[in-house]
Amino acid sequence: MDHHQRLMICHGLLVIFVAMLAGFMLMYNLVGGIEVWPGVFVEIPMYGTEAGWVRAHSGGIMNGLLVVVVALALPKLNLGDTLRRWMVWGLIYVAWSFTVFYWFGNASSNRGLSLGTSALGPPDVVGWIAFIPGLPSVILVPILLVLGAKGVLGNKPTA
Repeated sequence: MDHHQRLMICHGLLVIFVAMLAGFMLMYNLVGGIEVWPGVFVEIPMYGTEAGWVRAHSGGIMNGLLVVVVALALPKLNLGDTLRRWMVWGLIYVAWSFTVFYWFGNASSNRGLSLGTSALGPPDVVGWIAFIPGLPSVILVPILLVLGAKGVLGNKPTA
């Protein structure tokens, strides 16, 4: 396993770890806190919505898995050094920027889906923190996935 694969797997697992923390946030949001003894709850002030925490949990897991899967497939992708680095660092950036989007968007007045007022509400600084890093990822991820697919098709079968 080479350096790029180890790097991607490490980041993918860390993104999944943060997504698992979002699972705890979901649970605390649903029950209103943490149960320290059967039927005895300690309230935990919680921001966000149930749906937002579901997205942070499941979306984060999927993004982390994407990075790990591509890392494992990396030796099979016929990519030059430059495209390989773009694939590695691009997907790491995408996974973390979407993680930031899920967590901060859940605290935003408009879910971090726009810089201006939208049907969801007015913008706020928290929403900008969610939106701005994620915007390049929305463009970057399809490009990287197509490059990866082309890299697979570009491989010549060996005897």
